[in-house]
Amino acid sequence: MSKNKIIEKQLQATGLSNNEVSAYLALLDLGKGTVSQISRKAGLNRTTGYDILDRLVAKRLVSISGKEPKQEYLAESPDRIENFLLAELEEKQTQLENARKTIPQLKSIHNVAGRPQIRFYEGTEGLKQVYEDTLTSHEPIRGYASVDDMHLGLPGYFPVYYERRTQKNIPIRAILTDTPEGRERAKHDAEEIRQSAFVPAQQYGFHPEINIYDNKIMIASWREKLGIIIESGEIADAMKKIFELAWIAAKGIKEES
Repeated sequence: MSKNKIIEKQLQATGLSNNEVSAYLALLDLGKGTVSQISRKAGLNRTTGYDILDRLVAKRLVSISGKEPKQEYLAESPDRIENFLLAELEEKQTQLENARKTIPQLKSIHNVAGRPQIRFYEGTEGLKQVYEDTLTSHEPIRGYASVDDMHLGLPGYFPVYYERRTQKNIPIRAILTDTPEGRERAKHDAEEIRQSAFVPAQQYGFHPEINIYDNKIMIASWREKLGIIIESGEIADAMKKIFELAWIAAKGIKEES
């Protein structure tokens, strides 16, 4: 690689564009020159040359002498490159400090009055994400689920999920659609710290899973491949109370069967 090419690469690494580098090197070689002279040497058209030189003037790498039509541009000392970068760095540091001061205020606006937050997650990876969030629960999970749909929707995921939930000591009470696969899973309730209640598939069968924990409601829609997390203390509290009513009814069905 030639010396000039190396210099061009180094200048581009400072943040100057290709055209800015070409114009600046052309002007360094000329010492001073009109827009036409500089543009010609840099291989730029005249209109582009004006724009590029204005940018270099703003960065204080180039200065202007005289007025149109005899206006000329002069190359400043290459030392100005370091000065320009230091000034830019100082400006970015100031912006960062201002952002740090503002972020707490923005957070207080974002969470004002416990406003509910709703997050959507799409596809297989999205469904995994909503299940991963349930592993942050600080209390027993309350859930409605169809084991068949779960295992079909995320093959191979749930055996490991059950182990991880158990290791984190997060119990679950689940109202399940009564199917052979659901019954088979329930055989592991003790080891997977789960309590199961079954409802008849024909009368009360459902496909999306709903988990309620902390101040969140997680919904996994298997048919639409969509995961949703609603974060609201008030809504979660209402859903927990509805679950307790459903749990009593579901346990009653089991006792009658």
